[in-house]
Amino acid sequence: MTGKQIAPYGAWDSPITAEIIASGGIRLLDVETDRDDVYWLEMRPADAARYVVSHAGDPSTDITPAGFSARTLVHEYGGGSFRMFDGVCFFANLSDQRIYRQEPGADPASLTPESALRFADFDLDTTRNLLIAASEDHTSEGQEATNRIVSIRLNKATVSPAVPPEPQTLVEGADFYSNPRLSADGRRLAWLSWDHPNMPWDGTELWVADIAADGGLSGNRLVSGGNSVSLFQPEWSPDGELYFVSDRTGWWNLYRERDGEVQPLLPMDTEFGLPQWVFRMSTYAFLASGQIACAFARDGRSTLATLATLDPESGKLTEIDSPYSSFSSIRTAGNDIVFLGSSATHRSAVVRLNLESGQVTELKRSSETELDPDFVSIAEPITFPTENGQEAHAFYYAPTNPDYAPPPNKLPPLIVHSHGGPTGAASHTLSLSVQFWTSRGIAVVDVNYGGSTGHGREYRDRLNGTWGITDVEDCANAARYLVERGDVDGNRLAISGGSAGGWTTLCALTFTDLFHAGASHFGVSDAGALARDTHKFESHYLD
Repeated sequence: MTGKQIAPYGAWDSPITAEIIASGGIRLLDVETDRDDVYWLEMRPADAARYVVSHAGDPSTDITPAGFSARTLVHEYGGGSFRMFDGVCFFANLSDQRIYRQEPGADPASLTPESALRFADFDLDTTRNLLIAASEDHTSEGQEATNRIVSIRLNKATVSPAVPPEPQTLVEGADFYSNPRLSADGRRLAWLSWDHPNMPWDGTELWVADIAADGGLSGNRLVSGGNSVSLFQPEWSPDGELYFVSDRTGWWNLYRERDGEVQPLLPMDTEFGLPQWVFRMSTYAFLASGQIACAFARDGRSTLATLATLDPESGKLTEIDSPYSSFSSIRTAGNDIVFLGSSATHRSAVVRLNLESGQVTELKRSSETELDPDFVSIAEPITFPTENGQEAHAFYYAPTNPDYAPPPNKLPPLIVHSHGGPTGAASHTLSLSVQFWTSRGIAVVDVNYGGSTGHGREYRDRLNGTWGITDVEDCANAARYLVERGDVDGNRLAISGGSAGGWTTLCALTFTDLFHAGASHFGVSDAGALARDTHKFESHYLD
């Protein structure tokens, strides 16, 4: 402690200020590859929160011009707002929700007429000159939106100022659709669907149909899934086999359909899937070598903790060393893996990893602000006892500041954080909002309460019928565990959370005497009002 100033916990000066957090760079979203080129989506708070498609280069270049924002509102939460095909960008524009086609060096031209339609999750049928998309129709005011999979014909007549043709319906009848995916030979289309009251992590169905010369579908066939099986990310391999993620064993594992039979690739107590709140989520992609690049959660260490390659024939899994510990939006370019990566000491970046050389290149960082690592608290994964003889999980961050030490025999206050969703998951990757507190001498525990993803279906289902109970008990027991272990002061406990985590916060303050303060950020405060007034996607969530 030589040279350190003695000061009470919570009174330490820190270089991690509210200003740094509020001006914290950009948000990196979907990554896409187009042959060898890499693109990604940036949300720029300083540019009126505009969503901009960018292209890797030195420096990177904007694809989306001023006056446009590449954001879709399908399912309200969006995702999958753009795709690149041979250098052409297809994107949904925020202000009018129309699809635009942008040729290199040209202004965007609308492919869809002015309407109450929304579009997301595109694929291109080059054989029939069609763009295929998930669509949401809000034409009938006061009624629930109608979801479909549609096709949009691409021809010169669609270039403004000509009136674009109406989208053609390919599939309808289910409450929700996602992941329309064409086989490499253009002969078959796969998609996911589900119905109320399910959310996509509750129960989905994977369908396949043949595509006729006019672009219509025939021979619709159910491949897998049902009311109590959640499927995720169907993809066609280059040789025409259909792969997908299923939790039919209680864990989201990889499967494929071969000769009409659904086969597991590698049964493991690990999670290759995620809660599908948005479109175009990806945890695996096919490499030119025939291997599969994949990321998965193991031991609850983070949402996606391990990057690997998988041989689909032998089932051999080879883990990849990298400086990252969280991976999302997995894509490939030849035998390179491209993804969004972050770690306990670095915020999100668009990363390209060459498997042959092991070279890692950061194409874009969410922020260029560098933190002194001596001020960064590294998460400790903890597992603690909770109600009904069960265990729950969390990440504990101890106070960390190289310039200060506490008075003797004192313990720090604790903030218990409850994530949103509530199907989300706490991650141990770098969060300035956490480090703001820990660098000032306040401990933080980020709780993966029952209902969180990353720990299998049974853990995810614990919250069914007990929202506001199980989550509160797990947050309270995380605090008690740290108090009993001697890490924190049991007389100075606070709780915070946003959205669903805000509901947990309010319930914890109302129904327990453990916490002395709390902060509910945009939190749910009336479950009945939420059930009555929310949008279609989550209108039966509370069922």
